[in-house]
Amino acid sequence: MIPERLEPYREVAPRGSIELLIRLAERVAGRRFLHVSPSRFGAGSTELLNRAIPILRDLGVDAGWEVIVGNPEFYAAIDKLERNLAGLDAMVTETALSVQAQTATRNAAALTLDADMVMVHDLAPLSLVRHRPRKGRWVWRCHGDLSRAYRRAWYLVRRDLERYDAAVFSLPKFSPRLPIPTLIVHPSIDPLSEKNRDLPRFEVTQILERLGVPRDKPIVLQVAPYARSKEPAALIRAYRLAKKYVECRLVLAGWGAGDNPEGRAVLGEVQEIAAGDSDVHVLVLPPDAAVEINALQRGAAIVVHRPVYEDFGLSVAEAMWKGKPVIGSYAGGIGAQVIPEVTGYIVTSTEGAAFRIRQLLEDPELMARLGGAAREYVRRAFLITRHMGDYLAVLASLS
Repeated sequence: MIPERLEPYREVAPRGSIELLIRLAERVAGRRFLHVSPSRFGAGSTELLNRAIPILRDLGVDAGWEVIVGNPEFYAAIDKLERNLAGLDAMVTETALSVQAQTATRNAAALTLDADMVMVHDLAPLSLVRHRPRKGRWVWRCHGDLSRAYRRAWYLVRRDLERYDAAVFSLPKFSPRLPIPTLIVHPSIDPLSEKNRDLPRFEVTQILERLGVPRDKPIVLQVAPYARSKEPAALIRAYRLAKKYVECRLVLAGWGAGDNPEGRAVLGEVQEIAAGDSDVHVLVLPPDAAVEINALQRGAAIVVHRPVYEDFGLSVAEAMWKGKPVIGSYAGGIGAQVIPEVTGYIVTSTEGAAFRIRQLLEDPELMARLGGAAREYVRRAFLITRHMGDYLAVLASLS
């Protein structure tokens, strides 16, 4: 019998996906599967766990979720180390590493870490492995890209990572060479979440009206935090090149400008560049603007996401799920989601982006064909049902 919570996924997931999940869950019956993460709130892995844990329990899996807790000094140290691993800063202090180790020790004493398999998400709880119980297998789930990590930072992280039984990365190119088994699991979206569920046309219209975005012209959309790596100014230039030939509006929807000096500076620059152009809409969204992002993506004609640096970039799959062709870059996991000339285009310049915007807007049939292929590709490759199946397969094979 299919659990009630899983029944709606049969309407959107590939045929047989739910039955496969049930069989995998039966195979791991009686085994405890524990996740440890830095938080219960936010996007990315946390968003997935909030949706996946209840479903796994409905499947009969003994799934648990613990969260590591630290002080402001700890989170500042983790942020510094994450930037080093992303290749953005060049200095890791011994004090920061000491704070991380002390926090892990305190949390290990407070958390219940007994399980057949413990999956530790991201960097903050990494050092918990020093206190692992004798029983059970431990897996580190890295959601970022470590291919550009500074050597010293990678050496320090690797010392803890070698204590794990396996590591899971989102793409092969994100993983440095390791002496433990390395597994690849693509991230996913939940098609029934607020950010991705179907919205009636009238609701999309109401939300866009509330955001001050008219629908009298085709909308070119970018959804991304205000950061230099996302290149919002370059998209404005591409839009203006395309607009010489086709009518359109540009919507930049972002966040991260409130408590981030770089975000505030980038937002100011974008607002200055866009000043005087009534067809450019610069939106500042709150962190929990899931339904607004959903409506913007559904109301758009084309979605552009061309960062110079990215992890996996699930906002691409989110837009594709709404049937939108995506114009992207080769950064991070975008190339794994956008199939050139099938679900969208990969471009390497502002002029290339402008050309593809114009091409799509001048050819509605092409836009519809690419958008339909994009949705189908996400349905087969990037939905939460496939993701949970991958995790259950890891549990079955390692424990």
